Amino acid sequence: MVRSLWTGATGMNAQQTNVDTIANNLANVNTMGYKTQVAEFKTLLYQTLQTKTTTANGDAKPTSSQVGLGTRVSSLNSVFTQGALLASESNTAFAIEGDGFFAVRCGDGQTRYTRNGDFNWSLGAGNTLVLCTSEGYPVMDATGKAITLPNTYIVNKITVSSNGDILYPDANNTPQPLGITIGRYQFQNPAGMERYGDTLWTVTPVSGPAINEATSNAVTKSRVIQGYLEGSNVSVADEMVNLIVAQRAYEMNSKVITTTDTMMEQANNLKR
Repeated sequence: MVRSLWTGATGMNAQQTNVDTIANNLANVNTMGYKTQVAEFKTLLYQTLQTKTTTANGDAKPTSSQVGLGTRVSSLNSVFTQGALLASESNTAFAIEGDGFFAVRCGDGQTRYTRNGDFNWSLGAGNTLVLCTSEGYPVMDATGKAITLPNTYIVNKITVSSNGDILYPDANNTPQPLGITIGRYQFQNPAGMERYGDTLWTVTPVSGPAINEATSNAVTKSRVIQGYLEGSNVSVADEMVNLIVAQRAYEMNSKVITTTDTMMEQANNLKR
C-alpha cells in the first residue's frame, strides 16, 4: 500500500515540474532567441518481488516479478530548432539563419553565446562605439575581441553583410568592409550547453568547445540577416496539448493516492 502512495507522489512531483517547464515556455513565447525546453522522465529503481526460480508453490519459473517505484525528471532538454524571422526597424537587429550563435562577453568576464541578435551601439572606453546586447554585454568578433569602432562613424550608415562583415559607405556611398566580422560559433552538441538566463548559454564539457565558423571548414556557415530578429521557437499549440497531457497525468497520479488511501482505510476497518 505504502509503495503505491510513494509511486503516485513521485508521478505528481514529476508532472508538476513538467507543468512548470511548459508554463515557462509559454511565458517566453515572445522572447527573442528563446529555445523551448522539454522535460524528460526516467523510471525509478525496480524492486524484485520474486526471483526467476521461485513461486508461491516452489515451482521454477523463467521470469522474475518486479514492480516499479515511480518516476522522476531526468533532464530538461532544450530544442534548438530555427525560430521565425521577424522584421525589425532597428539597423542593429541581427538574426542568424543556420546553427550559429553570437558570442558576448558577460559582466563576469566569461564568454557566453546567444541567438538573440537585438543589439545596439553604445559608447565605450575612449569614447568609442561598442556593439552591445540590450544588457550592455559587448558582442565578440570572429577573433574573440569586442566589436569597437571610432566615434566618427554614423551608426545609421553601418550595415552588415550576410557573412557578418561590418560595412561602412565610402565617399561614393558604396559600402566597404571595415575588416571586422561579427563572430558566429557552433557546437557539436548544443543541447549540452547550460542556460544562463533566458537566451544566453554557457559552454560545458558535454556541449564541446565552441567552433569558430570563420576558422573552421567542418561546419556549414550560417547567415547573418540585418533588420530581422529570430523569434522564439515555442509552438503555442504544441505546448497547450502538452499542458493537457501533463494535467491528465497529474490527475491520474492523484487518483492513485486517493485509491490507495481508500484501500488502507478499508483494511483498517476490518478489525472493527
